[in-house]
Amino acid sequence: MADLYKQAGVDIEAGNRAVQEIKSLVKEIQNPNVISSIGGFGGLFEVPTGSFKRPVLVSSIDGVGTKLKLAFMTGIHHTIGSDLVNHCINDILVQGAIPLFFMDYIGTSGLSPEIIAGIVRGIVNSCKTYGCALLGGETAEMPGFYQNKEYDVAGSIVGIVDYDRIITGRDIAPGDVIIGLPSSGLHTNGYSLARRVFFDQLGWTPDHDLPECGGSLGEVLLTIHRCYLNEIRPLLDQTVIKGMAHITGGGFRGNINRILPDSVDAVIDTKLWEPLPIFRIIMEKGRIDRLEMYDVFNMGIGMVMVAAPQHQQNLLAAIPEARRIGRIVPGSGKVQLEF
Repeated sequence: MADLYKQAGVDIEAGNRAVQEIKSLVKEIQNPNVISSIGGFGGLFEVPTGSFKRPVLVSSIDGVGTKLKLAFMTGIHHTIGSDLVNHCINDILVQGAIPLFFMDYIGTSGLSPEIIAGIVRGIVNSCKTYGCALLGGETAEMPGFYQNKEYDVAGSIVGIVDYDRIITGRDIAPGDVIIGLPSSGLHTNGYSLARRVFFDQLGWTPDHDLPECGGSLGEVLLTIHRCYLNEIRPLLDQTVIKGMAHITGGGFRGNINRILPDSVDAVIDTKLWEPLPIFRIIMEKGRIDRLEMYDVFNMGIGMVMVAAPQHQQNLLAAIPEARRIGRIVPGSGKVQLEF
């Protein structure tokens, strides 16, 4: 029966090898709150409630979109795992939550233990860096569903925050300042448009040299999604951040609006920072309208914080890379872009 299953495209032995690879990698991130092991039907995690007065769990789930196409083209897979974890951490960080544990899902046409290990190695690296347990996951082999040697990934994360420390944006008011933190590149959004420009319109390959960006096209596009936990975490106890937005799909107008009260607008002055060179290249080579660029890409700003003006200097001093990029004005819950 196993041979017939293998002929149908499902390799149980390869799956078992992949599980063993994953187990060896997960040993690198021992966590005292984990009370189960990889390979079980469910992951067990003891919630550390001791330092919390009223602990609230915050969860999120996401993928990395068509950035996967770059991994398929280049054969580089470990960056995808880090992208997945970092993106998810940022998504719960905006509410003031610290990550507890992460779980992943990988669906593929046929299991390659080496590729799976590469993805998980990236997941482990980021979990280790940001103190997040890798509690478990699922690897599904589905021949005929995905293209040969292609896969999809998704990750779910659970974090924790004290009820009184949840960041909602409800207190954002006219006069507040908007502070931006630099991105490392495209992060995990806008790749369908970027691939259309570079590969379909221009006919470039991942090896195409981009000296102004410091590497090849493939290297630049696979730059790992930046995680902002270590920079922002020390600020959470100060309770000076009124709202945060992770600039992902939808750009500035599609993300900052999610934290605005109905009585204010956010005004983003795009002249206050210089977008990364890769965005200028996409806009010029693809002949893309400037407004569309800011609606699709992060344009060099991956996270924004909103605070009262008297806290601006302290925030900028705490994160030297940060800069003021806008202001809050009376309005109706919208985001205005100034060029």
